[in-house]
Amino acid sequence: MSTVDKMLIKGIRSFDPENKNVITFFRPLTLIVGSNGAGKTTIIECLKVSCTGELPPNARSGHSFIHDPKVAGETETKAQIKLRFKTAAGKDVVCIRSFQLTQKASKMEYKAIESVLQTINPHTGEKVCLSYRCADMDREIPALMGVSKAILENVIFVHQDESNWPLQDPSTLKKKFDDIFSATRYTKALEVIKKLHKDQAQEIKTFKLKLENLQTLKDAAYKLRESITQDQERTESSKAQMSELENSIQKVDAEVHNKEMMLKDLRKLQDQVSRKTAERSTLFKEQQRQYAALPEENEDTIEELKEWKSKFEERIALLETKIRKMEREMDDTQTTISSLHNAKTNYMLEISKLQTEAEAHMLLKDERDTSIQKTFSHHNLGNVPSTPFSTEVVLNLTNRIKSRLGEFEMDLVDKKKSNEAALSTAWDCYMDANDRWKSIEAQKRAKDDIKTGISKRIEEKEIERDSFEFEISNVDVQQIDEREKLVQVELERKSKQNSESGFESKIEQKQHEIYSMEHKIKTLNRERDVMAGDAEDRVKLSLKKTELENLKKKHKKIIDECKDKIRGALKGRLPLEKDMKKEIVQALRSVEREYGDLSLKSREAEKEVNMWQMKIQEVNNSLSKHHKDTESRKRYIESKLQALKQESFTIDAYPKLLDSAKDKRDYHKSKYNMATGMRQMFEPFEQVAREHHFCPCCERTFSAQEEDNFVKKQRAKASTTGDHVKALAAESSNADSIFQQLDNLRSVFEEYTKLTDEIIPLAEKSLQEFTEELEQKSEALDDVLAISAQIKSDKDSIEALVQPLENADRLFQEIASYQKQIEDLEYKLDFRGHGVKTMQEIQSELSSLQSTKDKLHDELQKLRDEQIYMERDISCLQARWHALREEKAKAANLLRDVTKAEEDLERLAEEKSQLDLDVK
Repeated sequence: MSTVDKMLIKGIRSFDPENKNVITFFRPLTLIVGSNGAGKTTIIECLKVSCTGELPPNARSGHSFIHDPKVAGETETKAQIKLRFKTAAGKDVVCIRSFQLTQKASKMEYKAIESVLQTINPHTGEKVCLSYRCADMDREIPALMGVSKAILENVIFVHQDESNWPLQDPSTLKKKFDDIFSATRYTKALEVIKKLHKDQAQEIKTFKLKLENLQTLKDAAYKLRESITQDQERTESSKAQMSELENSIQKVDAEVHNKEMMLKDLRKLQDQVSRKTAERSTLFKEQQRQYAALPEENEDTIEELKEWKSKFEERIALLETKIRKMEREMDDTQTTISSLHNAKTNYMLEISKLQTEAEAHMLLKDERDTSIQKTFSHHNLGNVPSTPFSTEVVLNLTNRIKSRLGEFEMDLVDKKKSNEAALSTAWDCYMDANDRWKSIEAQKRAKDDIKTGISKRIEEKEIERDSFEFEISNVDVQQIDEREKLVQVELERKSKQNSESGFESKIEQKQHEIYSMEHKIKTLNRERDVMAGDAEDRVKLSLKKTELENLKKKHKKIIDECKDKIRGALKGRLPLEKDMKKEIVQALRSVEREYGDLSLKSREAEKEVNMWQMKIQEVNNSLSKHHKDTESRKRYIESKLQALKQESFTIDAYPKLLDSAKDKRDYHKSKYNMATGMRQMFEPFEQVAREHHFCPCCERTFSAQEEDNFVKKQRAKASTTGDHVKALAAESSNADSIFQQLDNLRSVFEEYTKLTDEIIPLAEKSLQEFTEELEQKSEALDDVLAISAQIKSDKDSIEALVQPLENADRLFQEIASYQKQIEDLEYKLDFRGHGVKTMQEIQSELSSLQSTKDKLHDELQKLRDEQIYMERDISCLQARWHALREEKAKAANLLRDVTKAEEDLERLAEEKSQLDLDVK
């Protein structure tokens, strides 16, 4: 709901144009009260003007609605109405309407200056102002309020002088109610519905005729569909051949791809062979170099060398065992020495620390005793025993100090309370004195300011009074009164002379005499023409009858030739001869309109068919591209599987192969991890056994022999499990490599699955839908084209009738014209009168009447000139009289302003003297 919040009025009726009067409207009700002439009605008028733009009644085109410039003592008055309201959507809007009233030399001119709508941008919070023309503003505000202009004008803000509009005459009342209830729209809607009903009935008749034609077209369409079915079968066979060829091409592509992969593998093997050959030659050269570097050649057998090697290894192992045992014992000894040395160092540090703390304690005790002595002597607390003090003496002295400190604190609290009370009393006195001083100073400054303002106002009033006195000195009031009286006497004399002259009656009399003369002249002219034309009229009559017969024969011939065509064009109906052209033109227009609509529909249908064909082409292209992508991914995955497994697999076996490779990788990896963990436990077990001399598993204590046997066993297991771990690592690495290669194919397989399961079926479904839609659109296009051809033939046949019927209509018009002329001539010739004058008498009488008429015209023109001169003199005298009266009123206003200025000066002088007394 729209609500009105505030309104500003300036320069409307009795509202001052220099002051802004703001009125706030409260909810839910605002009462406007006041004495007569206070401006209650003006508020309602301003609401109406700001909302609808309509001026109140008896406003004299806005002259009496705007503040009078004469009353304001100005030549121009500007007025403004600002209205702030909430729209039906709850948005704040300010409507500003400005007006201007200018005093010209002889009249006042009213003008609406501008109309502005001010809103707030909800995004930025800034004010946005839009200027409108008055007509646009009058439409915009009712739309924002959600109330029609008629309701605002006649119901909500109705003027008190127009509040009895329900009692007006019925036509005006009906118009107002139609505007209020918007009944005109419904009347127009009913007329449109009736017209549509009539047009639809005509179209139904036309479509029934078209239906018969469509039946024949339908039979032809069935035959065309049979031929299309045969063509589609041939197309399907061609597509099957194409698919076979594509399969063969795909097989060849797969073979080519396999050959390329084999070629790549062969190239890799050749590279490996070349690298191994180079390594072999390098090792062979190194062997020969080492062989040449030997000082002498050993001739022992291989068995002897192996025996020496085993004995040497056993001896080295025994020595190493002894070395490790000695190293372990040495480590134990070193550990014991270092622990004892650390304990000694810690004890020395603790002794030195305790000595330092004892010394510090003694110093603190001395400082304590000294502080106690100083405190007792300073505060006169009594005698103190000799130092050093014992613990009991210190406690006794401390308690005495604490009791005395409590007494001091109690005295301090009492002093604070008494000081705070005295301070608050003094502060209150100071604040009272300060407040009195500030108020006195403020009053003094205010009086000084008022005095300064009064002095300025006195100076302004003196300047204003001097200007008024100067203007009055330039005005001679007595001379103005004498001139006004002379002009008024002259004006009364001229007005009396104009009324006594009786120009209007004399002019009316002369016009009546001229009219009677013209009537007599026309009568004589008619008699003369009748007398001169009788001889010619009979000849004309015979000629026109002959021409009439010829025209009737031509017209009948044209109608007989076109009668059958007209019946065909008008559905078996033959109209009257005068309406034939009209009926045929109307029929041609309706057929042309129908043909134009069908042409438009056929173009639209053709566009739709082309659009669907393009869509089908796009879907076919995308479908073929998807099939190619699917086949390429399938060939790629199958070739990779064949390269990995060395046997042919289909793409459907990929998930199973991936799962089996993953399980195999996990199995080998777990075995390798277990073996690695076992191998990593051998060294810690050996280290624990050597360090702590017990079994790491059951914590049983070892003897030296058992410990050596356990270590040997662990080393033997570690040496035997190395090769096994390497073999397991190779198997795990091989299984992981196969799984990684298969897992790299996962993205390609997912793309292949998405293409086969989602994209290609969706594209095929879209293709089927588009094909069905294309068939429907094609059938609709064929139907529209067939109907359009039939309508075009009807249009051509009707157009062929237009030219003959135009000729027939022209002949019919000429026949009617000739018949009228013949009837007039027969009437003239049948008219006879007795006592007809001669031609000479008529001519002489005409000349005398014409001379009399010319004389009357001259007299009439002379009377009009005299009347114009008299009225011009009167208007000039009136203008001079009004100018003198305005000059006199201006002088009176100046006198009144001077008197008012002197009174203001006296009042201001009194105020100034009173202020001086107040300041003193």
